[in-house]
Amino acid sequence: MKAATLAEHIPQIPTWKKYGRVIRVVGLMIESQGPESSIGDVCLIHVNRSNGQKVILKAEVVGFQDEIVVLMPYTNIRDISIGCLVEGTGKPLEVKVGPALIGKVLDSMGLPVDGSSLPKGLLSTITEQDPPNPLTRPPIDEKLEVGVKAIDGMLTVGKGQRVGIFAGSGVGKSTLLGMIARNTNADLNVIALIGERGREVREFIERDLGPEGLKRSIVIAATSDQPALMRIKGAFTATAIAEYFRDRGMNVMLMMDSVTRVAMAQREIGLAVGEPPATRGYTPSVFSILPKLLERTGTNLHGTITAFYTVLVDGDDMNEPIADAVRGILDGHIVLDRTLANKGQFPAINILKSVSRLMNHISDQEHVTAAEYLRNLYYQYDKSEDLINIGAYKKGSSKEIDEAIQYEPLIVDYLKQNYLEKVPMDTSISQLRQLGSRSES
Repeated sequence: MKAATLAEHIPQIPTWKKYGRVIRVVGLMIESQGPESSIGDVCLIHVNRSNGQKVILKAEVVGFQDEIVVLMPYTNIRDISIGCLVEGTGKPLEVKVGPALIGKVLDSMGLPVDGSSLPKGLLSTITEQDPPNPLTRPPIDEKLEVGVKAIDGMLTVGKGQRVGIFAGSGVGKSTLLGMIARNTNADLNVIALIGERGREVREFIERDLGPEGLKRSIVIAATSDQPALMRIKGAFTATAIAEYFRDRGMNVMLMMDSVTRVAMAQREIGLAVGEPPATRGYTPSVFSILPKLLERTGTNLHGTITAFYTVLVDGDDMNEPIADAVRGILDGHIVLDRTLANKGQFPAINILKSVSRLMNHISDQEHVTAAEYLRNLYYQYDKSEDLINIGAYKKGSSKEIDEAIQYEPLIVDYLKQNYLEKVPMDTSISQLRQLGSRSES
């Protein structure tokens, strides 16, 4: 750093530090008398362990009660005792970002999970930032290839679009994300695994993502055993990293599994600080944090972040509060159907319940017409399937249903895809058009 630059930074360096003392620990929360701080600031708690070892734990200011500062730690609280020194930093959480992170697996603090040190040459960025100004967001007018026929053909996604993947447990969300990460033509993948089982993190990286996907990805993992604050920070850290690369002109693919566990973590924090439970036990802060997180992705003047957020729906109820709130914010939704999975159709995408709100704006009319025609045929078959299976439908009663019965196996075959198979978008659209023109003839 040049001397002139150093001189400019000298007035910004604080000449004193602000301290407080731990006076109470209740559940997940730590109460401190001081230091002077703001919501979101990081504080350092100086802990003396029983073995004489001195450690510094990080915590975040999440609220105030009279003159008491309410903190939530990023790690466990078993070593914290009354009287521990609390040092205020006056700054929110920052993480290091840069191209050298590509191919690495990080935690919510942006540190390598394998214990190695961070590469040199990284820059600091704040994890919680404001979404782009609505008037500075360029319209989405370019398609993004994800390499999955059912999506590229029937639910075409644009660069900068935000899509939700809605499904119950065990229907193939992680497998579908792995397919997209390996097959997409985006410049970079940023993958956030929030609230996953510890066993599943390595399995996803090695089996679903694979070496091919990892070498063009950055993975942020916050497992279910970690404190609620760490799970939330994992989502914000992943978004901040994606924003860094977007601001440098890249087309970034952000995948988060799952936004439901982010909401659950925020519910834990909200209840701990005294928020009243509202809809199905979720606190009001849950529904305020979701748009703040989800609106940060999309387009800006420099690049794009195309986002896929998985939503874990309880009991396959697509209208539960988090699913309903997320669906209203995003630009489309892909529904994975357990019934289709039980039939052996993978990916188990129900095209009748799924929609891409931008497909009509980014696809040519021939493509849109073919997709709508096949969707209608599939709807006619689905509507009459029970009658067909019990033999109550007589051939010739309806021309549309007769055609639907004839082409249903071809449509299902088009929607199926092996999880290791990559299908270019041009091929997906070409097959769709051929199928549509064949049906119309």
